[in-house]
Amino acid sequence: MTEHEHVRVAVIGSGFGGLGAAVRLRREGITDFVVLERAGSVGGTWRDNSYPGCACDVPSHLYSFSFAPNPEWPRTFSGQEHIRAYLEHVADVFGLRPHLRFDSEVEKMTWDTDRLHWRIETSAGFLTADVVVSATGPLSDPKIPSIPGIDTFTGKVFHSARWDHDYDLRGKRVAMIGTGASAIQIVPEIQPDVARLTLFQRTPPWVMPRVDRAITGAERWLHRRLPFTAQARRGLLWGIRELQVQAFTKRPNELGLVERLAERNLARAVKDPELRKKLTPDYRIGCKRILLSNAYYPALTRPNVDVVASGLDRIEGSTVIAADGTRAEVDAIVFGTGFHVTDMPIAERVVGADGRTLAQAWETGMKSLRGATAAGFPNWMTVIGPNTGLGNSSMILMIESQLNYMADFVRQLDVLGGRVALDARPGAVDAWNHRVQERMKRTVWNTGGCTSWYLDANGVNTTVWPGTTTEFRGATRRVDLGEYDVLRAGDPAPGRTTEAAPEPRTKSTRKKKVEAGA
Repeated sequence: MTEHEHVRVAVIGSGFGGLGAAVRLRREGITDFVVLERAGSVGGTWRDNSYPGCACDVPSHLYSFSFAPNPEWPRTFSGQEHIRAYLEHVADVFGLRPHLRFDSEVEKMTWDTDRLHWRIETSAGFLTADVVVSATGPLSDPKIPSIPGIDTFTGKVFHSARWDHDYDLRGKRVAMIGTGASAIQIVPEIQPDVARLTLFQRTPPWVMPRVDRAITGAERWLHRRLPFTAQARRGLLWGIRELQVQAFTKRPNELGLVERLAERNLARAVKDPELRKKLTPDYRIGCKRILLSNAYYPALTRPNVDVVASGLDRIEGSTVIAADGTRAEVDAIVFGTGFHVTDMPIAERVVGADGRTLAQAWETGMKSLRGATAAGFPNWMTVIGPNTGLGNSSMILMIESQLNYMADFVRQLDVLGGRVALDARPGAVDAWNHRVQERMKRTVWNTGGCTSWYLDANGVNTTVWPGTTTEFRGATRRVDLGEYDVLRAGDPAPGRTTEAAPEPRTKSTRKKKVEAGA
């Protein structure tokens, strides 16, 4: 990175969101951009999560970019190594390597009101950018709970997203903390090798069978020779999930049938009534993410596994103690306790027009305009922002919708001309979030009777999108300039101006604003 480098766009992160943004910028004819990555390679969460058994719970042909289909997926649900290889392939095929800046962790981003650009301090140097696209993702910073006595533990401790491959678990006594998507993949993989595995479970998940298989050579040949067959496969996978959305967002009681199927899955795998009772959730299926595994329940029935139906309370030397008093001597502790989703650390490093950090602006809860922009942070946008998560489909669909919004955002800056910035109006942000939260009230995530990582510290669901991916695509197709203040260089007062936004360019956007799928 050259000293005092200036670019049109700075993209933060090189996972699906960051690489997708880079591809879209190039397709828009913009080459004056960089992708800042704190690690030494691309991949994001699929680089960082390399634990045993790591795989995606969304079908491969749906968990990939529509503009970069992969006819060579080896399985219907691909493993971490194949997804990471796919992202490396995207970086190569679309010519992104010259734009990548590895080992460049963003330490601070500050909006310069006078110059209408962002000052970005990284571990590799300093640069400025007209626009920042933050694609750090919500599953990037591991969350380890504060456990009394953890400093006294005499063994090995690590998080699932920072797996220590140099530490051999064979023959060890291991405590697995958590029962989320990572834990149910790790447990079956390490169970045969460890001397004893103690699983600390605060809340049991609903687990459905994983209908996974190898994709045959004939299928791959067909997808290579006739690309429309892969498109049709992707479309079918997408359509099925779109039809399921109503049950999650409007009629949670319809999930009762799915719940009974999950109960049968548990009953088939676990014959011990006491263990089955521990593993039976007491909330509506779908309230937490439905997990997929054929091996998790069988692993828990093995003689070297103990399931503690209580969270980890404290540690005394080599002894881990649950909230219900259960004690276990262990050599290693593996935390499968998720990530900082509703309190993303990157927010502490973004300083807006009024000197406040994004974390301070979001002190009472994350909120943005159309999941992308925040009031007081001009020319800054996020990919996979507040209320853009999904409970049943592929996040790549949401990412591509946000890339449409990003592309039009940059186009609008070009149309306005000169040194200019767009700042989301507080009223527009509030109106959007009000509509989202009103729709959220009847969803299974709010009414299902569970506490999940979808909810923030105030119990507000700032994570999930309460509608279909089609609705979100419509809501983010174009930027509505009526929702933004236009900032120009040389304005007498810092911050907001009273300049009226130009009329939107198309008849459809003049006629009405696209709302949150209402």
